[in-house]
Amino acid sequence: MTFDILTLFPGMFDGPLTESILKRAAESGLISVRCHNIRDYAKDKHRSADDAPYGGGTGMIMKVEPLAGCIEAVKEERPRSKVVLTSPRGRTFSQELAREFADEPGLIIICGRYEGVDERVSSLYVDHEISLGDFVLTGGELAAMVIVDAVSRFIPGVLGGAGAAHTDSFSDGLLEYPQYTRPPDFRGMTVPAPLLSGNHAEIARWRREQSLLKSRRVRPDLLASAPLTEKERRWLANSEGEGGAQ
Repeated sequence: MTFDILTLFPGMFDGPLTESILKRAAESGLISVRCHNIRDYAKDKHRSADDAPYGGGTGMIMKVEPLAGCIEAVKEERPRSKVVLTSPRGRTFSQELAREFADEPGLIIICGRYEGVDERVSSLYVDHEISLGDFVLTGGELAAMVIVDAVSRFIPGVLGGAGAAHTDSFSDGLLEYPQYTRPPDFRGMTVPAPLLSGNHAEIARWRREQSLLKSRRVRPDLLASAPLTEKERRWLANSEGEGGAQ
């Protein structure tokens, strides 16, 4: 899968996307990340990419001409790639959306900056406006990195183990269950007995129950839309007040 990043600051991507899992994925040919400097498509001698907003107001707006030139140049090479604009007013990014994006042949991610992007860019080119949440960053570069990382995890082979991403938090609508590794006893805190039992059915039951309890305690909003069975709903009702690992 190819990620084309349209940015005013391509140097920001040198570290985060060239280390660890993403580095190995790129070296294996599973993903490709290309950065494009929007200023390269500016027409004036100062390579201007922003200007004051019509109607007045504080801050600057990213200009339509350099962005249009950059998008069109990339689209010529990647006609099937979807165009994503990082923006505080966009749809909130989620595990579900990351999985959906992973099925695309490629993504062209525009890193928003300043007070926003000329609306004509959205009208003409953008397929998805995406926000990380109800807060504002200094620019969309960090958001673009998060999108690349989250989407890449769903590309077969990137994580190594088949289906590894599908057991993460939010993959089934709930938070992930607690995890443990050696030693079995640390300062009097022991690993829960079901995990040491070797009984796969018992382990699965324990993990599901802990996932339910963790979600109720930390993110009760998730339970409203999670695909719970009637038995699980009754179990939750009967375990009111229970918390942590059992």
